[in-house]
Formats: sequence, structure tokens, C-alpha cells
Amino acid sequence: MEPVRTCVGCRQRAKQHELLRVIAQGESLVVDREAAGRGAWLHPSRNCLELAITRLAFGRALETKKQFDTVALTAQIEQAETMLAQK
Repeated sequence: MEPVRTCVGCRQRAKQHELLRVIAQGESLVVDREAAGRGAWLHPSRNCLELAITRLAFGRALETKKQFDTVALTAQIEQAETMLAQK
């Protein structure tokens, strides 16, 4: 049975393979499934990303009060959306 995770943006539960794992890397947020430590799960959609940023969900999920630069993450989400649309 595949693990189920909750998207930090829309708060809906989904199978782990349907979500991206976001980690803190310095001052930025990046997608990385293999890194050790805390991660936040997010649907590969701009809508969920915007909801997570608005709700300050990354700080809660990663247990930090740090403000993150989301430019790199936004680019990765847009790339994932494009790839999914082509399938």
C-alpha cells in the first residue's frame, strides 16, 4: 500500500507519487525526494503553491519561522506542470 501525504497548499490527501516533496535548502525551497530531514508535500500546481505561500504553510511544515525565496520552487512547479500537461 502506497503512503498517503497531505498537500500543504490545498490540504487534500493524495498518494505520495502524486505530490512533490519540498525541502529548505539555505534560503530557498527546492523539490527533492531523496534529501534527509523535514519536507513538505505539494501538488505540482501553481494554485497549490500560491495557497501554501499565502498560508505560510512551508514554515509550519518545515518547523521554522524563516522566510523563503520561492523563485526556484516556482520554476520547478511550472516545469512539472508543463511535463504533466504533455502526457
